Amino acid sequence: METQQGDGGSVDLDGARLEALDPQPLLTRDYETRPALVYERLRQRHGPVAPVDLLGVPAWLVLGYRESLQVLQDDDAWPKGLENWRARSEGRVPADWPLGPSLEVNHILIQGGPGYRPLRTAWDAALKPFQDPRHPQAKRLKAAVTAYADELITLVGQGGPTGHADLSAQFSRPLPLMVASHLLGFPGSQGDDALMDMWRVLDAGPDAEAALERLLATLAELAALKLQKPGDDFPSYLLAAHPDLSLDHLARELFMLLGMTSDHVGILISNTVVEVISGEGSVRASLSAGMVRESMNRVVMRKPPLVNFVPRFAARDTPLGAYTIRAGDPVWVSPGAAHADPLFADHVAAGTTISTRAHLSWGAGPRQCPARELASTVAAVGVGRLFERFDHLDLALPADQLPWRSSPFMRGLRSLPVRYELAAVPEGRPADGPAPEVAEEVLPDSSARQRSSLWRYLTGLIRGGR
Repeated sequence: METQQGDGGSVDLDGARLEALDPQPLLTRDYETRPALVYERLRQRHGPVAPVDLLGVPAWLVLGYRESLQVLQDDDAWPKGLENWRARSEGRVPADWPLGPSLEVNHILIQGGPGYRPLRTAWDAALKPFQDPRHPQAKRLKAAVTAYADELITLVGQGGPTGHADLSAQFSRPLPLMVASHLLGFPGSQGDDALMDMWRVLDAGPDAEAALERLLATLAELAALKLQKPGDDFPSYLLAAHPDLSLDHLARELFMLLGMTSDHVGILISNTVVEVISGEGSVRASLSAGMVRESMNRVVMRKPPLVNFVPRFAARDTPLGAYTIRAGDPVWVSPGAAHADPLFADHVAAGTTISTRAHLSWGAGPRQCPARELASTVAAVGVGRLFERFDHLDLALPADQLPWRSSPFMRGLRSLPVRYELAAVPEGRPADGPAPEVAEEVLPDSSARQRSSLWRYLTGLIRGGR
């Protein structure tokens, strides 16, 4: 009987099952508060690959940098697609598994099989106008991000020129949702109810299931509209590049863009703000030198928003780390753990001006995030506007007391309480936000804003100055 040996143990290739290894729960209180410590415990016990329990379902968690690259760069040996999951095919994944809804909405992030390649090609084509800085749509997008950021900052300032705010709820989370609404081509502010439902889905509260049903229905209606009246927006471009997409499938792709862009970018903005204002010298220095993207790159190495990628599956029995992964076993790559692997971490020079781009925050290989340039642009513009519009931003809590929300996928702040002081209004720019020509092009009129559910929610968060 063939075996695979390593520091983490020995597993029989012919018959051992993942379940027989008695995997320990990953999503514990320790994981919510100190995920790095949990990753390190697993690494010490099992090596670069560890068996874990995800809310009652066993899986492999890849902790090592080299092993993560091995999985991410080989789509044939480690394909995506839930149809490859042996336990699911055998009925051993509970119907009420809490992570099921997140994985069952089949879109580009989840999909495997022969349909993936034409879908990815269409995504690349549909995103190119927004990611190529030479394209008019990319320039318009950047202007829109600036206008939305200024609008949100001005709304915060209605509480007074100095005061307290929750930059997560009042800036980091709504900004990428507003940008996503722009990308999707929602008429006016009609997409705001969908944005609020996206929040409910991401927060996984008791109304998440109903919110998901409403959101998918709204996105299907939007898809039907774009089929009849194409515009200069992502769904229209995606349909043009992939005319065979059904309205249901297009709605799922729009859901993926809305969800991943909003949550990932919102967390990236908040994490970057915390790193800058909590006194990290190198980050603060690079921001003051105008290197916002460099600051963000350092942040995604230290605190990647997406801490565990959605699962892949072993195509055949394959040695990985100290174990042999059986065909059909789920494998979750953890960039959060891989960045702490000494193989990677020990070669990251803390004092250099330019940090490495070898991190895994956007993935690697043929399925690297197709929207990474878009996400980086939105986050960089948002962070830049914050530090241009505020003279002072200070954390209202010690950095180690900020409340985190953890999931198997993302790690971000529940809130980002700050004390602020607005900068004096630059000469030549109106006090209420972006330049008039930009505002007229991308912002809804004031009456539409007043009717907006998102705007009513944000207005209710304003706190008076002190």
